Amino acid sequence: MKISLQRVSTKDLATLTERTLTVSTSGKYPVLTNHPLMNELTNHYTDYDAVYTKKTFSGKGKDVAAADHDRDVAFSCIKAFLNGYRQVSSVPNFQDAEDLYQVFVQFGLDLDRMSYSSQTAQMKKLIEALELPANTQKISNLSLSVAFAEMKTKHEYFEDIFEEQTEANAGLRQMQSASTIRRGLEKTLKSFYSMLTALKDVPDWKDVYAEVYELVKSAKNSTVSRKNNNEEPE
Repeated sequence: MKISLQRVSTKDLATLTERTLTVSTSGKYPVLTNHPLMNELTNHYTDYDAVYTKKTFSGKGKDVAAADHDRDVAFSCIKAFLNGYRQVSSVPNFQDAEDLYQVFVQFGLDLDRMSYSSQTAQMKKLIEALELPANTQKISNLSLSVAFAEMKTKHEYFEDIFEEQTEANAGLRQMQSASTIRRGLEKTLKSFYSMLTALKDVPDWKDVYAEVYELVKSAKNSTVSRKNNNEEPE
């Protein structure tokens, strides 16, 4: 009963192991009941089954990018308004626009092109400065209170979704990789097949060997078929 387990695809290895366990724990073969190698194989498969299809990343990247875009737009709109308004000295409160624009200058007119972390730090400081009583009044004078509240809300939403992404990715990285667990599963599965092969002529072992052999042969055929079709192992 020979098979190169390293060449078996990720999903096919899971299927082969699951079927091997199903046959071996069916109750038809008392010689395998509570067998130490069976218990070890079950434990390895349980670990492998939990992680072999796990994602590498959280999948929240698009949500984070969308949230960042929304806060960029809100920031740019207020900045553009202030820049235009401050240049028309004949309009009411144009000096307020100039003062607020300088606050934007202080924390970076291009902060919407910074990295996520740098922009977040600068936006936080910008918002804190704009929330000072003197600046809050100027924002009100220019009828920008709603626009400012929207910018702040969108920034806070970005922080929330970015934190979710960070926590999710950290959790995934802490999980044991499927490749690490796979090596242990392959080793135990190989030992199990070797044991069945060594005992195949013993009366109590003949039938279980024959049934498991068919499973292994099927897995080998699947691997050959994949190779012939030039498919990469998953």
